[in-house]
Amino acid sequence: MIQRELLKFLKGKKILVTGGTGLIGRQVVEIICDAGAMATIVSLDQVKVHESAEHILGDITDFSFCREITKGIDFVFHLAGIKGSIEVSRTQLASHFVPTLMMNTNMLEASRINNISKLVYTSSIGAYANAEVFKESDYRLDSMPMDFAGWAKRVAELQIHAYMVQYNMKNFAVVRPCNVYGPGDNFDPENAMVIPSLMYRIHQGENPVKIWGDGAAIRDFAYSRDVAEGVILALYHGTNGTFLNLGSGKGHSIKDLVEALHSFIDFKYEFDTTKPSGAPVRVMDISLAVKTIGYLPSTSLVDGLKKTWDWFLTHQDEYLKKKNYFRS
Repeated sequence: MIQRELLKFLKGKKILVTGGTGLIGRQVVEIICDAGAMATIVSLDQVKVHESAEHILGDITDFSFCREITKGIDFVFHLAGIKGSIEVSRTQLASHFVPTLMMNTNMLEASRINNISKLVYTSSIGAYANAEVFKESDYRLDSMPMDFAGWAKRVAELQIHAYMVQYNMKNFAVVRPCNVYGPGDNFDPENAMVIPSLMYRIHQGENPVKIWGDGAAIRDFAYSRDVAEGVILALYHGTNGTFLNLGSGKGHSIKDLVEALHSFIDFKYEFDTTKPSGAPVRVMDISLAVKTIGYLPSTSLVDGLKKTWDWFLTHQDEYLKKKNYFRS
């Protein structure tokens, strides 16, 4: 997906990656370091993901800190965010919303003040209103985000729009990823999303593994490496003052997901139809990203799950070294 010309473009550049220890961030760091960029990761996680990158432990909810770390930087990948299950996102609104709002506002404004040449911001599918298929052209500013945390993501998009209107800045790009999974995911059993939660429970020997609903709900699961490449493409090409969807381009039912896991892991499972399944369909239309930046995700669901499972088996406790906004 990433051409040699783009890799040459990254060589020698000073690049800051917020959330570089996270799911998408560590993949971005690997790609840009291999391309010869000088990468700096800023995170609150006690984790090191690449020997060639500088790791800075720091809190980007502090504006002064953001201004300092963006000095002399060419490009910024602002990927830092808070990932939690539907339940904790619903019940711990402030823990999710407030730091997200602060880190976004601070990093974007510090990057503007320090004249960052290019920046890409990862928003979220949660910034969309509820729908079955999410398409950029269907988005309406006066719509309600599908969840409360989506407001914080959307506010940052508006901040970038405000820069474009007032300062004619078109060098800040925006992407909206879907349900991303892969190595480095959040495997905390108390607030993990569906794929890491299933893997954790399988590994713990839950028998049978109980899955809410009948398995018919369809979701868009995108592998982190594919999304990371899309993020880099968005930085290089820009998003023309709007945002682009980054998904897998395919919908898979929860039953498909479970059966894909079962194809290479031996476990028993059953669906609990007395429990809710969630929205019937949530799939991203990625045709605009394919057309405008050459985004072409290529990892199959089974291959992505195998890579994630293999990583998890050797990094089961990494989540304990990561900042957890949902624990007091």
